[in-house]
Amino acid sequence: MTWDVFCRVVDNHGDAGVGWRLAADLASRGIHVRLWIDDARALAWMAPTGCTGVDVLPWPMTDADVAMAISDPAVVVIETFGCALPEPYLKLMASAPAGSPAPLWINLEYLSAEPYVERSHRLPSPQTSGAGRGLTSHFFYPGFTERTGGLLREPDLMSRQATFDGRRWLADHAIAPLPGERVVSLFCYDNANLPELLRALAHQPTLLLTTPGHATEQVSRAMAGADTSGALRTQALPWLTQIDYDHLLWSCDLNFVRGEDSLVRAIWAARPFVWQIYPQSDAAHLTKLDAFLSLALAGLPGPTAAAVRAACWRWNTAPIDHPAGANDDWSVLNSAAQMSAWGQRCAAWRDALLKQADLVTQLMTFQAALQPAKEAKI
Repeated sequence: MTWDVFCRVVDNHGDAGVGWRLAADLASRGIHVRLWIDDARALAWMAPTGCTGVDVLPWPMTDADVAMAISDPAVVVIETFGCALPEPYLKLMASAPAGSPAPLWINLEYLSAEPYVERSHRLPSPQTSGAGRGLTSHFFYPGFTERTGGLLREPDLMSRQATFDGRRWLADHAIAPLPGERVVSLFCYDNANLPELLRALAHQPTLLLTTPGHATEQVSRAMAGADTSGALRTQALPWLTQIDYDHLLWSCDLNFVRGEDSLVRAIWAARPFVWQIYPQSDAAHLTKLDAFLSLALAGLPGPTAAAVRAACWRWNTAPIDHPAGANDDWSVLNSAAQMSAWGQRCAAWRDALLKQADLVTQLMTFQAALQPAKEAKI
């Protein structure tokens, strides 16, 4: 069985990250995957050894590109994040002989906790025009509830985590926290609130590990003129594979994550985290953030929930929205009791989410329901 996964890299590394994790997870379950991607450069460090069962193909621009790569469309075709399937491939999908089943076309949407996700999950979308006329795509929404498509989670993820030694991993990567020093990871977009975050972290001994790109560059600039009184140390990380990024999250006391892929990995890490959602010009991301926090903070004592929410909100809003000189929004970072409570909630929520079927299991179940295997002829 072959599945095709289409991915366009729009936001830095997140699209490629989700596309690769999805393809590798499918392949681990015996499915041959062709990952069509328009910019595969990040895979050189995300997955330098590749994955058995996954073929990486360039985004097809012409009919000839498709014809040179494949002769038939896959049994299942996944369009990630509304990337719009290339017209040459749609033509191939629509050209199936009369009576032959068309590929199952799944539009894998962005992760969200908003109520519309449950209403829209698995809905069909008949195509009435264009190269895909006559075909039907189906919306598939990842999510956090039983009425959504679940989250990406490899079958062996929890067993690997159970035997993981964080201190050894840090030592193997030349990361040496001092006695009594907390370890914090930072993966972020450009953020004008970063200098004040550094000041807040400096209230107690902290080793801040910064990922390549926005995080390392911004911290380097901010630290050049910062007064942290020696309480904050920083260390720039190299590019990490996806597996080692998981290990980083498991090794830290607090994780700052961004976008979709690293958020899900932070949830599975079951450690305190602060999420930077992808910013949108119309501020629609703040509605999405609010819906997520309502789920993530459920069950936390009121003052702790309010403190975590304040830090997340501060990290995701422009400085112009903040009262001058007001830094109480970061208080949770230096409250041992509140950070402990937030960590316990993260672990409890992770355990609850583990009871739900993961995204790939649900995709395979959906495919089996819509494309039942033909009965063997006797």
